[in-house]
Amino acid sequence: MITVPVTDWQKLQNGSDIRGVALEGIPDEPVNLTPEVVYRLGQAFVTWLAQKQGKPEHEVTVAIGRDSRLSGPDLMAAVATGMTGLGTRVYDFAMASTPAMFMSTVTPGFNCDGAIMLTASHLPFNRNGLKFFTAQGGLGKADITQILALAAAASFTVATTPGTREPRDFMAVYADQLVQTIRAAVNHPDHFEQPLQGLKVVVDAGNGAGGFYAAQVLQPLGADTTGSQFLEPDGNFPNHIPNPENPEAMAAIRKAVLAQQADFGIIFDTDVDRSAAVDAEGKELNRNRLIALMAAIVLKEHPGSTIVTDSITSDGLTVFIEQHCQGIHHRFRRGYKNVINEAVRLNQAGQAAWLAIETSGHGAMQENYFLDDGAYLISKVLIELARSKLAGQTLTDLIAPLKEPAESQEFRLKIQADDFKAYGQQVITALEAFARAQPGWAIVPKNHEGVRIACQSLQEQGWFLLRLSLHDPVLPLNVESEVAGGVAQIAQQLSSFFRTYDELDVSTLSRLKHM
Repeated sequence: MITVPVTDWQKLQNGSDIRGVALEGIPDEPVNLTPEVVYRLGQAFVTWLAQKQGKPEHEVTVAIGRDSRLSGPDLMAAVATGMTGLGTRVYDFAMASTPAMFMSTVTPGFNCDGAIMLTASHLPFNRNGLKFFTAQGGLGKADITQILALAAAASFTVATTPGTREPRDFMAVYADQLVQTIRAAVNHPDHFEQPLQGLKVVVDAGNGAGGFYAAQVLQPLGADTTGSQFLEPDGNFPNHIPNPENPEAMAAIRKAVLAQQADFGIIFDTDVDRSAAVDAEGKELNRNRLIALMAAIVLKEHPGSTIVTDSITSDGLTVFIEQHCQGIHHRFRRGYKNVINEAVRLNQAGQAAWLAIETSGHGAMQENYFLDDGAYLISKVLIELARSKLAGQTLTDLIAPLKEPAESQEFRLKIQADDFKAYGQQVITALEAFARAQPGWAIVPKNHEGVRIACQSLQEQGWFLLRLSLHDPVLPLNVESEVAGGVAQIAQQLSSFFRTYDELDVSTLSRLKHM
């Protein structure tokens, strides 16, 4: 018996994913992603696939995998049972990464009709979710809505002969793909098989699904992985949040690199679709610095290419991409699917875009199906690391010209109005008019999200962006400045504007007093 009311099915949708609460343990977060619910979601996905591909459910093959979450095994068993009940063949990959699940749909010998990854990325231990793939990529919002509608209707025909659930070690196949890619690209004159020989590389998997990278990718390539940490899957996440955007997580990999005197450090999120790095000096390669590094690599291979990023990247990154690397910087909306879809659209329109990357660490490349794959992204960096060593250079020489802001801060202004999207848009529209009247402020052209303002006075020398959050009743305000005290100067000028809106909580701006 399904325990979630039919009217609640659509509440499981989180953009192009399904997410919910899978375990008790956090007050006011009732469980709504139960084995019974994912059983029906499995049936719905198979039905959706069969309809799309024009063949019966018993001819469909679906791969399933999971990250290290505590609820993973039970939910995986339930979704598999739902699918095999319709006659579908299921490949069980056990612990896997999200990108590997997509690759199972395009890898010879597997060529699955679809794939499901059970993950909730970096969210707390009690959450879980489902990501769906076909050979065309990750499903979109409209697809998820259709699957949830099928689950709600529950009009499925149970097969007289159940399908099979077969264990398959796809992670070994996927890891070997990365190994072969690195070997061929480095083409080491003396150590073709082990092009990372002589390099010490530390991996921090955050007790998620990324531990395979140390043993199955780096070690076969000759790297010394001594000092790698938190490789064992543990859904309690006892050491730190597996999230490259988390300060404690980045501090952990920095500490490990410096303690081991390593050449390089790698950190993954829970399901390995995001990554970041640390150089030999312990300096973080994430956010704008990771984007700059990847842009430099891509623009050496594809001169003049467009680099698509999210909206909150720095002015210095634009200068780096366009003036130092002779590329085109195309800022777009937040959300990794938005950034990827925009790169695909540009290519279809005849504008070459080889990299789509968000400051969160989601990065996708045209050469790799525009799949946001943290392991593939970091493999591209390792190729450049090996090449740099052969040339007697350092990896970060590539981004030496990147000018970084003196200050950068995000303020999250909570919207208390019932219709938060309409209210938020009202604030954004009014802010644009307010900004036009301020001396030294100018509207930034070619902006695809919210309002971005260049602040040109000597005391400010920066910019700010106000946008509406993708899912939450929040207006994130990003402010950067090239001078000390510039962020406070800009934010204080904005405070008088924001305080005219009664249903906007601007208490977060009180942090300015402590800057």
